[in-house]
Amino acid sequence: MSTMNKLFGDLDVRPLLMVPVLALLAFPLIGSGSTWLTLTVAGLAMGMIIFIMASGLTLVFGLMDVLNFGHGLFIALGAFVATSVLGAMGDWTGSGEWWRNMVAVLPAMLIAMAVAAAVGLAFERFIVRPVYGQHLKQILITMGGMIIGEELIKVIWGPLQIALPLPEAMRGSVLWGDAAIEKYRLLAVAVGLAVFALQMWVLGRTKIGLLIRAGVQDREMVESLGYRIRRLFVGVFVVGSALAGLGGVMWGLYQQNVVPQMGAQVNVLIFIVIIIGGLGSTGGALIGALLVGLMANYTGFLAPKLALFSNIALMAGVLLWRPQGVYPVANR
Repeated sequence: MSTMNKLFGDLDVRPLLMVPVLALLAFPLIGSGSTWLTLTVAGLAMGMIIFIMASGLTLVFGLMDVLNFGHGLFIALGAFVATSVLGAMGDWTGSGEWWRNMVAVLPAMLIAMAVAAAVGLAFERFIVRPVYGQHLKQILITMGGMIIGEELIKVIWGPLQIALPLPEAMRGSVLWGDAAIEKYRLLAVAVGLAVFALQMWVLGRTKIGLLIRAGVQDREMVESLGYRIRRLFVGVFVVGSALAGLGGVMWGLYQQNVVPQMGAQVNVLIFIVIIIGGLGSTGGALIGALLVGLMANYTGFLAPKLALFSNIALMAGVLLWRPQGVYPVANR
């Protein structure tokens, strides 16, 4: 324990052990090492995509105290924008070369994030801003905003499911022994880790991150020093919306299809993640997302009928241990 204290300082490492412990507990139940590895990588990839979507919401709630139940709108919007962009770049997505596929996927991600950010700015200005500090009204009005947004998506793209196939080079699997690991899942893990590292660096190592954290603790004092915290928090909302758009692209490619209701469908998973992680905690959201992804894949293989209930049970178990989540930012 003393060695761990030297490595991690005051950080409570017990939540960090939950992910490997869950994976190790599942190993004897699954039996086959190759099947376990395949399920584990798939669960980590799913968790990373959920983290990308949830990290924007946990930022908005933790820093702005806004319960945005319309977060799913930006996820769906990002996925549909990516569908249009990738559909227009068929020569690039149909190529078997990785670099040509990435030339198509990266612009799709960036355009989806830009559109989601722009809609997020309007969403904050006209829907969220009038109900700051009123949680019940926030829930009602943001859900209404999401419903309206879904209907507008149906007007633009239609109400039916649209296929979003993976680019050619991202299809298939990589063999590691007897385990088959899908290429796209490895890409999802890499993108999720990059998003997490960038968030932690911005919040912990930059002046903007310092101002955000200081504004959460004592807004009046920071404003008295000449900083406009409201504008900074609006920027946080826009970034959270952009991250949701990116997550929508990743989730759409993961499912290989998109529907207007997809944001509402993943909203439950996202709220489970931020409740497990601790409201407002980026690190907690990562742990919560990985736990949810692993639990969904393990139970889907071992007991499919319990898969829908498994994440609710996981959340209940964590809350019995830590009622405020694994890494709570502040008492609320």
